[in-house]
Amino acid sequence: MSKQTYRVCLCFSRRFKLAVAEAPEEIRALFNQYSENGIMTDNHLHRFLIEVQKQEKATLEEAQAIIESLKHLAIFHRKGLNLEAFFKYLFGDNNPPLDLKLGAHHDMTAPISHYFIYTGHNSYLTGNQLSSDCSDVPIINALKKGVRVIELDIWPNSNKDDVEVLHGRTLTTPVQLIKCLRSIKEHAFTASEFPVVITLEDHLTPDLQSKVSKMVTQTFGDTLFSPGSECLKEFPSPESLKRRIIISTKPPKEYLEAKEIKDKESDSQKGNAAPDEEAWGKEIPNLKGSDDKHNELDEDDNDTEEDPGEGDRKLPHDLAPEYKRLIAIPAGKPKGGLEECLKVDPDKVRRLSLSEQQLENAAETHGKEIVRFTQRNILRVYPKGIRVNSSNYNPLIGWMHGAQMVAFNMQGHGRSLWMMQGMFRANGGCGFVKKPDFLLKSGPDGEVFDPKAKLPVQKTLKVKIYMGEGWYYDFHHTHFDAYSPPDFYVRVGIAGVPADTGMKKTRTLEDNWIPVWDEEFEFPLTVPELALLRIEVHEYDMSEKDDFGGQTCLPVRELREGIRALPLHDRKGEKYNSVKLLVRLEFV
Repeated sequence: MSKQTYRVCLCFSRRFKLAVAEAPEEIRALFNQYSENGIMTDNHLHRFLIEVQKQEKATLEEAQAIIESLKHLAIFHRKGLNLEAFFKYLFGDNNPPLDLKLGAHHDMTAPISHYFIYTGHNSYLTGNQLSSDCSDVPIINALKKGVRVIELDIWPNSNKDDVEVLHGRTLTTPVQLIKCLRSIKEHAFTASEFPVVITLEDHLTPDLQSKVSKMVTQTFGDTLFSPGSECLKEFPSPESLKRRIIISTKPPKEYLEAKEIKDKESDSQKGNAAPDEEAWGKEIPNLKGSDDKHNELDEDDNDTEEDPGEGDRKLPHDLAPEYKRLIAIPAGKPKGGLEECLKVDPDKVRRLSLSEQQLENAAETHGKEIVRFTQRNILRVYPKGIRVNSSNYNPLIGWMHGAQMVAFNMQGHGRSLWMMQGMFRANGGCGFVKKPDFLLKSGPDGEVFDPKAKLPVQKTLKVKIYMGEGWYYDFHHTHFDAYSPPDFYVRVGIAGVPADTGMKKTRTLEDNWIPVWDEEFEFPLTVPELALLRIEVHEYDMSEKDDFGGQTCLPVRELREGIRALPLHDRKGEKYNSVKLLVRLEFV
């Protein structure tokens, strides 16, 4: 055994002895304050929960249950918690930053237009937008993670006698529609009982629309929500639509036969593709779009997801009536430009789709009109066409304008997707997050929230990063450095409206599997309701790019104050078994 290997093994063998020795001074001081003769009784712990953890409703029974849960530890003292057991509790799974016991606790009885909804884009793709396989597997994976909106692009098969799902006019290999529908039926309510919306991008002839109608009705049966031929005057609530499937699509185009990609188009798309994202993905661009224009080629948006206007002469007049009755959330762009698109009809509701670039442009001149539109109607935002590698965009541009369906490529990875995952950790992970009141209410003269307004600071979030642990268990011991322990630092910050957005970082601690930073940061927040706490752990590498050490993103509106154990996640958003940070969260 080499001297270095011996040193690493020795570090591991001393792990549990080192735990208390490395407890931050503030943790030791708090233990001394809330204990007597080195023992924290249930009464002491109860007071700690109320005064430090800000759990005003905590009961003595809850404190007793925490102590009971630690009895299996060899370090446990029969009269209560000693310092080591207290430290284990703070760093344990029963002390998370979000209250998981609350489940779906937002008011779920408002119209679905009052919620942000966890939304997928091209949900059937396994990889890039041009040549990956189409499959029901990514659909299943998305549903298991709580995604509530699944997008399917439906096309005739080569014989024109059946329906396939694929990304049209690309080299993606198709999957049968019926297979996707059956998988949705089986997995729709695994993670959440709230409704699943299927958005269809329709490229079918009326006879195949009739076939789809039969597939959908036979597959979903009574779980299908169908309002019939009447237009909805207001959307139903998520509560009333529990365990229901909803179909949303636009008046179908005249069928356009799918052809192979032209050489010119193929070359153009390849030239526009952003480079593959690194482990981290690009840093989130600001909401003015300037960063994004430097990161992506600044070309006109070339998406073709939306139909021409309903009055377009190419639209078929004989829409299959049984298919039309399936459409609970009608979609489409009316003729007449942006003003016409954003008109609010008091007698019916609908869905409008804009690309990220179209929304960004519209927000410059019609920000308040977009907010007013989304109070009753649904706005879906989708990635621009040059994101052929299935990257994503800053979702805040949609959320701060009230957009319910900010559609993401769930098979990708990187910071934008981590933000999406963070937003939908709120409300018990049910896939529906109630929009803040300021996006839903109008003033006495009909005025609505102005996304461009400069607002005063509402509150300040203080984040103290104490320490981290768990990398030794979840990573190979030579993963970061072949001959020495890792050199970790933490980036911590806020994703939110432009005034609130920013990142800071700790110092780098060299050669330490259990780093103790003990550094505090303050983040003034003007719109805390839309803010997300972003945390990333990096491992400094002098000669190469810094290594990935974990990340998490959490909704600020649901953070629990006090000292909390923050589990970290991998690039795809899967939680590590052991890696956590110990932090203190406080609002002032």
